[in-house]
Amino acid sequence: MALIITDECINCDVCEPECPNGAISQGDEIYVINPELCTECVGHYDEPQCVEVCPVDCIPKDPDHEETPEELMEKYERITG
Repeated sequence: MALIITDECINCDVCEPECPNGAISQGDEIYVINPELCTECVGHYDEPQCVEVCPVDCIPKDPDHEETPEELMEKYERITG
């Protein structure tokens, strides 16, 4: 399951550089996560790094992009090729 950044985002800029897949970018008003690139850090880390550094806890799982751990690993392997 990909992650999503909610409206509680304060644009503090700490999540974007932490994403090993480059899935986080500045959106029109807040940061956004590209679900095609988000693996919840599977393949890189034990925990999603953006969630770890977010000071306002605004990065939950995206219910519109559910994926199993196996699917996340397959996505990681495609991305890192």
